[in-house]
Amino acid sequence: MNHSNLKQFMIKMIPVGILITILSALYIIATVKHIERSTLRLKPVSLTAGCKTKLDKYQLKSGKYYISPYVTKQTGKQIRRAGYRPEDIRAIQRGCNIIDDLLGQDAKHISERWNSRRYIRGTHTSCDHCHQSIGDKQNATGQRLVGSLSLAASWVKADAYDRFTGLLLPYELRQMQCFINSSNGFKPNISDDIIRDITAYTRFLSVAVNLRTQHRYPEQGIDEIPVSATAKRGDDYVRGASLFRLKCANCHGARGFGTVINGRVIYPAVGGPNAFNRQSRNNFRFVSTILPGFICRNMPLGQEGTLSNQDCRDIAYFISNMPRPAGDKAGPLAALWQQMMMAILPRLVALVNQDEEAKPTSNLKTNENKTQVDQ
Repeated sequence: MNHSNLKQFMIKMIPVGILITILSALYIIATVKHIERSTLRLKPVSLTAGCKTKLDKYQLKSGKYYISPYVTKQTGKQIRRAGYRPEDIRAIQRGCNIIDDLLGQDAKHISERWNSRRYIRGTHTSCDHCHQSIGDKQNATGQRLVGSLSLAASWVKADAYDRFTGLLLPYELRQMQCFINSSNGFKPNISDDIIRDITAYTRFLSVAVNLRTQHRYPEQGIDEIPVSATAKRGDDYVRGASLFRLKCANCHGARGFGTVINGRVIYPAVGGPNAFNRQSRNNFRFVSTILPGFICRNMPLGQEGTLSNQDCRDIAYFISNMPRPAGDKAGPLAALWQQMMMAILPRLVALVNQDEEAKPTSNLKTNENKTQVDQ
């Protein structure tokens, strides 16, 4: 091979060398990430305060058998179920942390939520906002509540018929829907650790309260409120706005942007960039029965059950008209419109509110001057 041919050969090999270098770098990165994940799986889990209370209540520990104190108390019988290995315990603990604190507000180090934050847009989302009491809401006597979005009941009905897609959706796929729509985020891979950990926790919950697989329990899903369950047979935006200001704005804010104190989300956004998107089943315009049911069952905090069906539908109708992310199924024009609404509309509302607040003051001054002149 002469010098000219060698030079041409080397030039042709440059793209191949670049490709090999890139693939090698990706392989090294993947290997490092795999080692990090394996190391994290073996580390002790720092539980949130809520998860520590929850798992202590159910006496989660490794052993050959597991006996739920909840089941013993409710039935008077000690029922032995298959026990848990140390690695099972850690997976359950991580899953509980994800449900309770998806974005890692209570995490001492970001690595504790490495497998959840990367799938979330915005800064407000937590599974516990909908699946309250860390997915296992009960009353003071330990009775599970109808329509309380129980994760345990959702797990045992693992291959449930989904009326929106017409498919039998495994539990893992339903988790993906939550990340895409309710969390306005990104779809995890079905084999990702986050799916495995959440599944491990919810499966443990079903054992702890002694639910049987392929059975339908009243605490699964939301106790929905259709329009036929109201006297007016319709929804009132203006009334919903008034009720929102009276019952909801104190926590969720006048514009529904939530309440954040010292960087910590106290009450989540129901509108704006940090809220669920328009493809979520929480969005009244998409499914008009779910959000009213959730409101009536769970809101306002400390006053649950005080709102009528009509109140809940009117509030949900008003909330649905707040600007929010379009969702991944929407086209680019719809997404752009929602982004403009979220950026511009709040400023216009604030400007109008400032003008309205200024009017009474100017009228008061005018009246005072008039009184002084009369005197």
